[in-house]
Amino acid sequence: MIYSNKVLEHFKNPKNVGEIKDADGIGEVGNPICGDTMTIYIKVKDKRIKDIKFQTFGCAAAIASSSMLTELAKGKTIADAKKITRDAVADELGGLPSIKMHCSNLATDALKKAIEDYERKHK
Repeated sequence: MIYSNKVLEHFKNPKNVGEIKDADGIGEVGNPICGDTMTIYIKVKDKRIKDIKFQTFGCAAAIASSSMLTELAKGKTIADAKKITRDAVADELGGLPSIKMHCSNLATDALKKAIEDYERKHK
């Protein structure tokens, strides 16, 4: 399987890895077929994602997708973060093999779940 240099960079040196203990929203997803699991933590201030972290157990594409997603979402308003697509994540990574596109989908799903969790808590 051939990955772009950007995928390899985000896999070897992922950004925003970790957990936010007092997160405003947490989103957890998994794919039972490939075994990838992702958790996204967000901290929100003034309806903007002030901080975002992830913990991912999975392949290079899953880790790179999680890392890139956090980079794309950090600093964005909740409304703009909701618009981040799997294709946007894959494009920023210089593309993903078609068999690995589900990884970028998992990352965006985890973000959406974290946002839903935040919105539920802050109605």
